[in-house]
Amino acid sequence: MPGVPRCAGTRGSGPAGAGEPSGSIPHHSPLPAALGGLESAPSVGIVSKGGGKKEPSELQAFGSWPGDTRGAILLAVPAPHVVQPAQLFICSTNQEDPSPSQQLLPSPCRWGILFSHPRDFTPVCTTELGRAAKLAPEFSKRNVKMIALSIDSVQDHLSWCKDINAYNGEQPAEKLPFPIIADKNRELAVKLGMLDPDELDKDGMPLTARVVFVFGPDKKLKLSILYPATTGRNFDEILRVVDSLQLTAYKKVATPVDWKPGDSVMVVPTLPDEEAKKLFPKGIFTKELPSGKKYLRYTPQPE
Repeated sequence: MPGVPRCAGTRGSGPAGAGEPSGSIPHHSPLPAALGGLESAPSVGIVSKGGGKKEPSELQAFGSWPGDTRGAILLAVPAPHVVQPAQLFICSTNQEDPSPSQQLLPSPCRWGILFSHPRDFTPVCTTELGRAAKLAPEFSKRNVKMIALSIDSVQDHLSWCKDINAYNGEQPAEKLPFPIIADKNRELAVKLGMLDPDELDKDGMPLTARVVFVFGPDKKLKLSILYPATTGRNFDEILRVVDSLQLTAYKKVATPVDWKPGDSVMVVPTLPDEEAKKLFPKGIFTKELPSGKKYLRYTPQPE
């Protein structure tokens, strides 16, 4: 696993957390005092309807308070097209009172993953969330906050979590290592382009596709993957992609086909040989090609 600086700039996008990011949160009403600092720090704040942290009236500037919720995520999602501003949503989740370490996605020092699912109590989704739960400690080691989304209610999510934990061979608890957004009216799925028009439920409504969005600490979209509802994702591959994204964000390298952490990496073509030799003291190997061009330059993975 490549080292992940806790607060470092992302190459090509300026220092993370330095001033307002290019995808700043739009709002048309003054921010409630209780949520002060939202403009400059978190992309996601978690508030609890029952825990007394915030009153519903304090959130009316952003939309109606979710009706069937233990906790709500105030979700500012960078638009899938990075030229668009971030979008702000209040989302019901299955978590009642998340710990402070779970409250930001992404923050100036944290990466984030938002992944959607067609429905609760469906076979492929259950296996996916089971694997995601198993890998949650690995994502946490990489400073990645995970948030899932499905189009059923909070109560369905709580019951479904029992099935997912049982599938993993664990006690059937109503909790996973990450929250699940209850996008019951498909509002968030529609706005983020997550619906699959070819996959319909029994009422003829489109299901949510299997979308993965990876966001960097600078609140910009780094990766999007779209799977149809019928094809389960490989969360080990998503973890590998995160390793590549984090490594290449801070080092002037690229990862070749089938790369795994610890394998050699490629020097980016824009880096001159002399500068590359200084940056990569472990050495550079150039593969000879019939064209005579020296563009296949390898180096051991930098620390």
